Order: sequence, then C-alpha cells, then structure tokens
Amino acid sequence: MSRGIAVDPQTDPGPGFDPLFEANYDAIYRYCVRRLGRADAEDAAAEVFAVAWRRLDEMPPDDRGRAWLFGVAYRVVGNQYRTRRRQSSLSTRLASMRSVDGGDAESGSTAEGEVELLHRALDGLSSIDRELLRLSSWDGLTRSEIGFVLGIKENAVDQRLHRARSRLKTRFDQLNSQSSRTEPKEASA
Repeated sequence: MSRGIAVDPQTDPGPGFDPLFEANYDAIYRYCVRRLGRADAEDAAAEVFAVAWRRLDEMPPDDRGRAWLFGVAYRVVGNQYRTRRRQSSLSTRLASMRSVDGGDAESGSTAEGEVELLHRALDGLSSIDRELLRLSSWDGLTRSEIGFVLGIKENAVDQRLHRARSRLKTRFDQLNSQSSRTEPKEASA
C-alpha cells in the first residue's frame, strides 16, 4: 500500500494535513479494504484524503475530524459500489446479447463455517444495517462518530444499531437452520 500523495506547493493546505493523514490513513484504508477488497481500497483511501486535502477548511476542528474522514470514505465507497453495479449491469447486458451458453454452474455442497454464515447473514441485510454494524464492530467508531458519519442523531444510532443486530441474529439463525436441514443425510435401504 502506497501512502504517497503528490504535493503541489501552491495548494498545500499547511501543516494540519500531515498529522491528519498519518493518524488516520491506516484506519481509512482498512475501512476501504473491508468494503471494496484490496484491489480498489488503495485508490479509495487516496480519494478520501484527496477530498480531505481539498476541503481541509471544512473539517470539524475538534475530535470529530476522524468521523468526518469516515463519512467521506462512506461516500467514496458508495460511489465505488454504484460504479460496480453499472459495470456489472453492462457486462450482463453484453453477455446476454452474445447469447453464449455457459452451461450449468457446478453445484456442490460444502460444510459452511459460522464465519461464512455470518458473512452471508450480513450480506442479506440492508446496506444501512451493514454499514451500522461495520462502523460499530469493525471500525470501532463511537455512537457519536457513527451518527456524524451517517448524518443521524446518537439516539437514532442506538435504536438502529439495536434493530440491525436483531435482524443479523435472525438472519444468521435462519441460515444456520437452513444449512443444517440441507446437509446430506444417509440413504435409507
């Protein structure tokens, strides 16, 4: 992962950017990796800090600067998701226009671990539920920081986070019970 950002001396925002970058780059990069994968995370993190560079004067002066950066990252990742959807949609249309028959995909049953079930359960939630859970559990943001990132009040964060955790547990339990029902059974003679 490269941490280099080209510095233009005429637009240098001053000494305030370097400590901000050093203190937050790794956390923003990890946030992007978890949402986009390694292939796109470095570009997304660089984009977050390019925005911070241009808008340093808009950043909150207090300790909410970290949350502000996560808010920028949230929007950058959202833009990446939209780009991916458009590209996927285009690829699907092109593939259907070629009308190439690729045959049936292999359908093998494998034992699923709890981690895989958890990821599948998380994927089954709404995007806002996933984001709340990730900001809280994976990124370690406080209620106040989450509220700042998502533009909602702390009380709303508490309520939404509680509901998101309940939905995640319900979805996990459903997948777990489906998984146990579909495990191969011994044939009776």
